[in-house]
Amino acid sequence: IVKNTVLATMVKTACLLATAGTVAAFTSNSAIDRPTRVSQSALFGGASGYATSPAGKEARVADLKERIDASQMVFTCPAGGLTVAETQSLRRSLPEGSTVSVVKNTLMSRALEGTDYDVASELAKGPNMWFFIEDDIGGTIKAFNSFAKDFDKKESHAIRGGAMEGTVYDAAGVKAIGDLPSKDELIARIAGGINAVPTKLARVVKAPNSKLARAIKLATEENSSE
Repeated sequence: IVKNTVLATMVKTACLLATAGTVAAFTSNSAIDRPTRVSQSALFGGASGYATSPAGKEARVADLKERIDASQMVFTCPAGGLTVAETQSLRRSLPEGSTVSVVKNTLMSRALEGTDYDVASELAKGPNMWFFIEDDIGGTIKAFNSFAKDFDKKESHAIRGGAMEGTVYDAAGVKAIGDLPSKDELIARIAGGINAVPTKLARVVKAPNSKLARAIKLATEENSSE
């Protein structure tokens, strides 16, 4: 009887240990296989840990102020709903000197205070992505519009508005600014105009009936007679 009791106890213990091991194994696998979610705030330099502390927030505001002061224009659109790949594509599409960040409205409003862009505080409503443009305004807006079109974000991420030189613009105003030639386009036009000057001048000089041609001929004849 004792042997049977001990044997029954051992079998029961073995079953319990096996069950516990199986449960632990499934629990461990589910923890490993669980996908990691990355928030839009994290993708665009959002706040966590130190950044959410008072000191971190002060540092964030100071950084935003520097970027605002260095910008010729800022504009905003809704945040969220972008994948990691889409976020990376958007960043890469922007011209040099242009950046984008998701910023909490309270921090953005504090950063805008006392700057030429304080009028843009009225745009700090809802979750926003902010674009800071140091140089190529037209190129940056065109790049964002192309991104929105290519990734079907024109409805969900339409531009809300922007600010430049102390003036706030609605979506239509930002679009109109974006329709202006970009920096690269202007450089190409200027270079093309400069390259065309010698050719045009040569045509004018060679024209037999032009006043400039007659003046040059007259001056040449006078120098020869002397």
